This record gives sequence, structure tokens and C-alpha cells, in this order.
Amino acid sequence: MNLVEVLVEQGCLKTPEIIFAFRKIKRIDFLPEELKQFAELNGPLPIGYEQTISQPLTVAIMLELLQPKKGDKILDIGSGSGWTTSLLSKIVGKSGKVYGIELIRKLKEFGEKNTEKYNFVEKGIAKFICVDGSKGLPEKAPFDKILVSASADKIPSKLREQLKIEGRLVIPIKNSIFLIIRKSNRFEEEEFFGFSFVPLIKRD
Repeated sequence: MNLVEVLVEQGCLKTPEIIFAFRKIKRIDFLPEELKQFAELNGPLPIGYEQTISQPLTVAIMLELLQPKKGDKILDIGSGSGWTTSLLSKIVGKSGKVYGIELIRKLKEFGEKNTEKYNFVEKGIAKFICVDGSKGLPEKAPFDKILVSASADKIPSKLREQLKIEGRLVIPIKNSIFLIIRKSNRFEEEEFFGFSFVPLIKRD
């Protein structure tokens, strides 16, 4: 049984659209050549520049909290290898848009090249931008969903502000994952404990 099927059997992957994306978008396509043999390992793997491709279990949990849908406009902060951007692109489809944000230019190029294997960039579904993700992408806001794949010390207010009403933000804060849902004039927060992430890099 491969890793995706294990995650389905364990109940970590539940939503049909997310399961379908995990089955179609192969993690091996987002790893450096020397690490492809570890594609089925349920753990984070280094992709250079002190960054990692996240543990599949963690990505599954975060996407289930995010609940991406067809046609969504999504901001993917810390796009790294391009894996989450590609998973999200598969889910949102041609009517959606995913902006992959990566501060490290070489990683932005690595993730973009990996994602091109699935033609998401060519189709105009995915777009990669090299900017400071902690500030979001105000010129493209508001977003249906925002996913952050690196740990911040606190929830950046600029990301909250860039959510649509009923929009969802999933972000690691220290060793927890937070789900924030924007209501008309307030935000609902839920915390999930016991995770580990690389820190969110900011431009000084």
C-alpha cells in the first residue's frame, strides 16, 4: 500500500477532491534527484536553503483544514518545492488560481519548474512570485484560502485582512497549526497542537 492510500485508510485524507489530488500529483516529482528514493517516506525532506518539503501527513491535515474547492483563488505561502501549489492547482482547476509565494529565488525557480511538469503554469492556473510571504499578496487579494507552510511567531494581520468573508487561513504558529475563518467583522480561530515547521522567512 502506498503512502497516499495509508493516509486515506488512517482517515487523515477524507475529502474526495483532496484524495484525488494526492493520487494524481506525485511527491517524487518535487524532490531533488538524490532524494527521490525517499518519496514514500512519511516525513519532511530537505530541498536546500534550510527548507523542506513537508511531511505528507502534515500536508494532508493542512489541506483538510483549508478545504480548497474548484474555482478558488488561493495564496500558497512558502511554496518551496511546488508540491502544495500543484496539489492546490489540481483541486481549483481551470476556473481557479493559485499564487505560489517563495522568498528564496532559487527555490521559487525549483518549485515553478516542478509544477510545470503538470502544465499548471502553462494553463495559467498556478503563478509563482518571489516576494516576502509574511506580507501576503495585497494586489491580488482578497483570497478564498491562504495556506502557509512555514511557522510564524504570531498570525500576520496582513494575511487576515486578505481573506474573503468565510475565507480560510491555515498557518503554523510555533508548534501548532491554526485555522482562521473570517466572519463579517470577526475571526474564528482553532488551534491544533503538536507540529514542527521551518520558520517563516521575512525580508528585513
